[in-house]
Formats: sequence, C-alpha cells, structure tokens
Amino acid sequence: MIESKFGHRDSKGNYKPNKRISYPPVFVWPVKPLAAIKWLVSIPGYFFPWNSIYVGIGLVVWFFLSPSFEDYATPDFKLVLFTFSRNSLLVLLYFGIFHYRLYVQRVQNADFKFNPRWPSKNAKQFMFGNQNIDNIILTFGSGVTIWTIFEIGLLCLAAKNSVNIINVQQDLFYFIAMIFLIHLWRDLHFYLIHRLLHFKPLYSLAHRIHHKNTNPGPWSGLAMHPIEHLFYFSCALLYLIFPFHPSFVIITLVHAGLSPAPGHAGFDRIKVGNDESFEADSYAHYLHHKYFECNYADGILPLDRWFGTLHDGSKEAHEQLRQRLKEKNRLKIKNKY
Repeated sequence: MIESKFGHRDSKGNYKPNKRISYPPVFVWPVKPLAAIKWLVSIPGYFFPWNSIYVGIGLVVWFFLSPSFEDYATPDFKLVLFTFSRNSLLVLLYFGIFHYRLYVQRVQNADFKFNPRWPSKNAKQFMFGNQNIDNIILTFGSGVTIWTIFEIGLLCLAAKNSVNIINVQQDLFYFIAMIFLIHLWRDLHFYLIHRLLHFKPLYSLAHRIHHKNTNPGPWSGLAMHPIEHLFYFSCALLYLIFPFHPSFVIITLVHAGLSPAPGHAGFDRIKVGNDESFEADSYAHYLHHKYFECNYADGILPLDRWFGTLHDGSKEAHEQLRQRLKEKNRLKIKNKY
C-alpha cells in the first residue's frame, strides 16, 4: 500500500492526508436522519470501532476485574494498590501495542507518519532528554494515579449510598442509553476543559507540559501535568449529578485513559497487512499539537466549526488560522500600548 493513495508529502517530508477533517451528519441543517442513523451503526462510525473497544474493556473491568462493590465503602491499601496496578496494566498493554508496533518494530516504517522524525532522544524540554521516557513517567506517575483516585473516590461514594445508583434490570433502557452517550459527553467535556487549559495562566502552569510534544507518539497521550490530569479525568464527576451504575464510572475513565493512545499515534493510518490499513482518527489532534490554536474538540460535536477554530487540513484552513493568529497578535500589541 502506498501513501499516495490516501495523501502526499510536502516539501519538508510531512505527510498530509487528502481527506479533509469533517464532522458526522448529526448536527447539521437541514437534518439528515438516515445519514445520522447510518453513521451510528457504521464501521467506522459513532460506536464502532473505537467506542465499542472502550465500552467493552470498561464492562469487563467492572464485572470481572474489580473488587466487590461493598469493598469500595472502606477502601484500604490493598484495594488502592490493586486498582492502580490494574489500570497501569491496561495502559501498558494498550499504549504499548501502538508504541511497540509503530515505534519499536516500525512495521510500516514512516508510512503515513505525519512528521517523518521519530521521538526525541536528546531534547532539553524532556526529562532525561528523552521524549518517551518523559511521557511514560508522566503517564504512570500522574495520569494513572489520578485516574485511580477518581475511580475509587466515586465508587466509595456509591458504595456508601451517598449518590444515586441504578439497577440494571430495572433501568435497562437508561443503562444502555447512558453507555451510548458517554462518548458524546467526553467530547463536550474535553472541549470545555481544553479551551480552559489554553487560558494563559493554566497553559503556562500546566498545559504547556503536554504541548512539549509537537511530534506526538502514543505515550504523549497522557503525558500531562497533574493539574491537567485533574481537569481531564473530572469527566467522571458527571455522575455526582445523574443516577449511574458503577460501570459508568469505569467506562468513562477507561475511555479517557486509553483513547489518547491512537489519538496521539502520530500516524494517519495503521497498516494491518500489505494492502490493508485503518484510520487512527488522529489527524485533527495532530494539527492541534502542531499549530496549538485549532481543533480543540475530539471530533463528534462540531464545536471547532461553530467557534471558528477548525483546521481541516486544507491550505484555505491554514490561511484562516494564520490570519486569525495575526489578528490576535495585533490586538495583543495594541492593548499592551
């Protein structure tokens, strides 16, 4: 399979897909109900393949790989250690698959890789000068730790009957509907906290750590400052408001904890054979890491289009971004004097 079937390289060797970034036919006018329904059940679509992976892992984790619900009422060191170890193993396996195949084995070399360079091994902005080591330390030392704190904290409240818990048999429709809506909620939450993190004080304090990765790889996904991790995993706090099943907390946190791996893979497509490949759904976020002030959302809700921050990969979109930043700098200088 050759890259030219799906994209091209610019004069600097950067890969650019031919396909423009777009949104699903849901929040459109006039409405397109048949197209929306088709998207919901298609592959790729809303639920398949990525969403179904995180929901499936979350359900397995809750029903087969978690302590008993009653144990969360009085979490002890053993429960905390088990939960942290289990979440660490999930991250190690899932992120590790992408990293090992794409960056260690390099099974497709740099085919479909946006930036032809490989992760830095001698850069001052990273701990020990190594991008991957830096990213891995932040992922486990802060990311998995804060994920685990949110998980145990919310399930502790649930086990103590301090929040409203549903019964699957009695509320089956609600159970299914909420699971399907988790991805939508994550998209909205991510956009809101992401815009907040680009507010100058928070960016300087925390978000700049994540943006050191201008050439991201899988381990860059959860490489964040602890303050950013607090914002990021706060998506699970939704269940302090709405009735929930404990599995919702697990699924939401698994979704938040694992989805950054393909989203930061650094490749547009991942090969599964000589002539087969699939989209990693990473181009929009790669452009955010490259240009910083575009594509704040995760791809379902057209929030970037509504608020004028969409970069769809085209020359026209890049020129619009350039003009927007130019005007922003002009106003900054004007206000300064």
